[in-house]
Amino acid sequence: MKKIMISCGLLTGLFFNAQQTDSTKSAKSLEEVVLTKKVFQKKSDRLVYDVAASPIAKGNTAFNLLKETPLVSSTDDKTLKIAGKNNAVIYIDGRRSRMNADALEAFLKNTPAENIAKIEVITLPGSEFDVESSEGVINIILKKKTSDGTNGNLRLSNSQTKYNSQAASGSINYRKGKFGTSASLSYSDNIRPQDYVLMNGNATGTNTSVGMVENESRNLGGYVNLDYALTDKQNLGFSYNFWSGKSPCQVSDFFNTVRFLDENNQWQTTYNRSRNNGKENSRNQSFNLNYEAKLDDNSSRLNLNGAYLRYDKSETNTNIAENVTAQNELINLASQFNQSTPQKVDNFSGTADFAKVFDGFTLGAGGNFNKTKTDNDTYFEKLNLSTGQFEKDENQSNHFVYDEKIGGLYLNLEKTFAEKISAKIGARMEFTNSYGEILGTDINVSRRNTDFLPSASVNYNINNNNSLSYAFTSRVRRPSFWEINPVRVYLTPVNYIQNNPFMKASSVYNNELMYMYKNAYFLQVQNSFTKDAITQVPLQKAEDGVNTLRYIRTNYGTENNFALNIGMNKAFFKQIWTANYVVGLQVNSFNGAVDTDPITNEKFEPFVFDYTRATPFLQLNNNVRLSSKKDWYLGINYFYLGTSRADLGTLEPLQSLDLSLKKMWNNWTFAIDLRDVLKTMRIKIYDLQDSGNFNSVDQYQYSRRATLSLTYNFGNQKLQKVRKMDSAVDDIKSRTGN
Repeated sequence: MKKIMISCGLLTGLFFNAQQTDSTKSAKSLEEVVLTKKVFQKKSDRLVYDVAASPIAKGNTAFNLLKETPLVSSTDDKTLKIAGKNNAVIYIDGRRSRMNADALEAFLKNTPAENIAKIEVITLPGSEFDVESSEGVINIILKKKTSDGTNGNLRLSNSQTKYNSQAASGSINYRKGKFGTSASLSYSDNIRPQDYVLMNGNATGTNTSVGMVENESRNLGGYVNLDYALTDKQNLGFSYNFWSGKSPCQVSDFFNTVRFLDENNQWQTTYNRSRNNGKENSRNQSFNLNYEAKLDDNSSRLNLNGAYLRYDKSETNTNIAENVTAQNELINLASQFNQSTPQKVDNFSGTADFAKVFDGFTLGAGGNFNKTKTDNDTYFEKLNLSTGQFEKDENQSNHFVYDEKIGGLYLNLEKTFAEKISAKIGARMEFTNSYGEILGTDINVSRRNTDFLPSASVNYNINNNNSLSYAFTSRVRRPSFWEINPVRVYLTPVNYIQNNPFMKASSVYNNELMYMYKNAYFLQVQNSFTKDAITQVPLQKAEDGVNTLRYIRTNYGTENNFALNIGMNKAFFKQIWTANYVVGLQVNSFNGAVDTDPITNEKFEPFVFDYTRATPFLQLNNNVRLSSKKDWYLGINYFYLGTSRADLGTLEPLQSLDLSLKKMWNNWTFAIDLRDVLKTMRIKIYDLQDSGNFNSVDQYQYSRRATLSLTYNFGNQKLQKVRKMDSAVDDIKSRTGN
């Protein structure tokens, strides 16, 4: 049930917000001299933001700071996107983070922004980055500390939407000589409500479902990092990350109206009610051993990782369908079924990265290998209304196992010419060998693929005020493990989502041209072409006078996205007002058609992708210092997204006004955030096919929210942080869906 709700929510990820500050030009004091640093500049393959002196960083969290970074956005206040692309991959001090999505969210929301020196946004990662499809990279560079000691922080927050939710976290860092350690623990308890109006049908029959979905979630997570300096140039590190999520109550309740033309061409109407009650428990644990060696004084290095990841999820659902009157009064029980959908993922991984700095150029090389096994034993039983006994449904019960081996090698070369031109070229070779089967059947899928993935970037600093850059990358987007598990998740007895083990990996080709003026204004032009694109396709057909609707996740054809973004990032009135404004235009084209259930081979009315739509948007971020003591700040953010085309249909315009107020007092920070003040974040999607079939989604996620937070920093704030280590399993974690 959660996956279909998440899928609808992700349709809003078509826009981005940004924030950045400029510096004063006159220097009357030491503080003003610090602020004259360039805070927004372009390098050969990335945008670099120097936020150490930014007033927005003071008293903020790393997550909120990232949301106000140029080209970075968060549409669900949980994950981060770059220029409206897929979720961003987080790196810390040049090394990929080891945490799953929930743990990473808690980490970023409880890390003081004052610890951050720079943020690097890599819109098109080069060949050395092991990322999927069009994912971008956000590299967080922490401030360098010099002294031994202990420090940490405690954070409490309370949010109010339809329900109240709470969160608490604490972290501690210790360093003594060659040894350092850090640990963090966080807990959250919340209920995420969603209201729906779903419609589908054609001229001879319609289904209308009105109801709600609620998911109570309790999460506990954290990490422990150990780091030891073997010598001045060699370090050994170990990290353990864990996350445990419990959803003791996942419910949905829908009142369904079915209208159809009978044999006499007369309209008939029936009513039914469908309810789901479910529970879910999940655990994600990973271990990583890291060795790093600095080979010389020119930043040449060797980095080795070995890791193990274990992910377990158990989920049960009970679906009850009842025939009711127009007043929702019970007539009789129509059907009932129970479903169990466990998932297990085991992964062993290793990575090696080598970089050698020569006179005039840098050579990089490396590789990775991982072996993954998933086990999904789905059990489905249906109540026999005649006997009152539950009977196993062999057609919907299945035991799907999947083995995958992926190896990769990369090589890149970076060089600077005459101090004005820097360029990087590279390539990856990825080898995939996978086999999946539904045990006890002849349904299986086997793949052996070799992908050559070149990349290139160049940056030309025309003069002190003007720079121009271009980048090209090619990537593969592999389906997540939950997407290939052939299980149905029911919303109503005739409205459900179905995953697909036969999906192919998508090939994605990206181009980007960017011009910058005075490190404060930019023009970005992007194009992304996807072959064998993956989405959730709504297929429907009439069965016994009732329209069945299946959201089938599958490949559908090609997708071509064009984006033009013009932005300004500048501070006014001696840093009192910091403004980040972006205006953009996106043109999305989809082409393809799907008419067959890939598992059952049933035929449906074709769902055709053949449209192009241009979508304007506006993003205004403002941060105002309210006091001369720099202890009161007001944030005013607004965005507007015009009518756009999502995979499932046409998305009506979206807009949101967000306000924030914070007060700093010694080591304490008090903040209140108001999101979607005008209650305009409602998702409405409609699609009408040439066949006459239509499908609509009206979803409200209670995005209007008030959050009160309290943060306390303690200890020696000059403490040197434990060396951050990337994990060999991070690319696998992103595909567990957690």
